[in-house]
Amino acid sequence: MIVARAVVRNVDDTNGLQILQVEILKGEIKNLERMQNYGFTGVPLVTSESVVLFPNGSRDHGIIVAVDDRRYRLRGLEGGEVAIYTDEGDYIILKRGNNIEMNTKTFKVNASEKIELNSPVVEASGTVADRSGTMDQMRGVYNLHSHAGLGATAPATQMLVVEE
Repeated sequence: MIVARAVVRNVDDTNGLQILQVEILKGEIKNLERMQNYGFTGVPLVTSESVVLFPNGSRDHGIIVAVDDRRYRLRGLEGGEVAIYTDEGDYIILKRGNNIEMNTKTFKVNASEKIELNSPVVEASGTVADRSGTMDQMRGVYNLHSHAGLGATAPATQMLVVEE
């Protein structure tokens, strides 16, 4: 009576702690608080499975300590790898060998001060653009620009600088 498995039937995410309505035994419905790890939160889908603890075996005030959904859990990770994921197929995997893999349709970053990329190489397989256009369009404008009173300038050239 201290530990039970339950199925999530409803989620209320409006309070400081989530309240999950769970079915423990057939017909035993409870509205219980869900404890989550600091810094991590999620809203489980209905029919997810959970583990409920009942301190002192009293079914009056249980606490949900874990929720999982076997339908969407990522499989095939190597020992030591960690992932977060959704039922829609989005995921971030902290992989072996100090690699991070992410999958999503749109990746949006909101930074109020700046974004830093500290890497010797940055690659993009698709079109790189900003509000002015693609990199190719911006190069075309830059290469054919002119200066007031001087007219059109020659196309920009790249120089290889070798430091000794």
